[in-house]
Amino acid sequence: MTCFIQRSQSGPEAARRLAQLHAEAFDAPWDVAAFAGLLDQSGIFALTTPDAFILVRVVADEAEILTLAVRPLARQAGLGLSLVEQGAATAAAHGAQRLFLEVAEDNVAARAIYARSGFTEAGRRANYYARADGSRTDALVLTKTLSLPLP
Repeated sequence: MTCFIQRSQSGPEAARRLAQLHAEAFDAPWDVAAFAGLLDQSGIFALTTPDAFILVRVVADEAEILTLAVRPLARQAGLGLSLVEQGAATAAAHGAQRLFLEVAEDNVAARAIYARSGFTEAGRRANYYARADGSRTDALVLTKTLSLPLP
């Protein structure tokens, strides 16, 4: 079951849940304050399951996946792809015609999800992501044209 969270429904508990999941999924997680600040902005929504979430921002006719997190023990079950597809459909329903994201070049699993969902490379940000060991890796900027929902 997927839960939809937007500005009018967000609160401290939602920010805590997202921060906890993010911490399980990433070496450099965002904290509760970061999620609370994002959820307080207009145009941002989250789709969540008990083991994963996607956070998306829609501005005018463009949208951006801000982050996608799946608990390590829940990976390889299709949650990431399902949330990307649901996030794209929700962004389109809110008027977005294109969806963007940035992904670490060496994140093979995430890149496979995005490729399956129809994203293509639009650019690169050199040395964008810092690693725990002090190294850096490029971010790939990916984009996807969204299908507008039928009236």
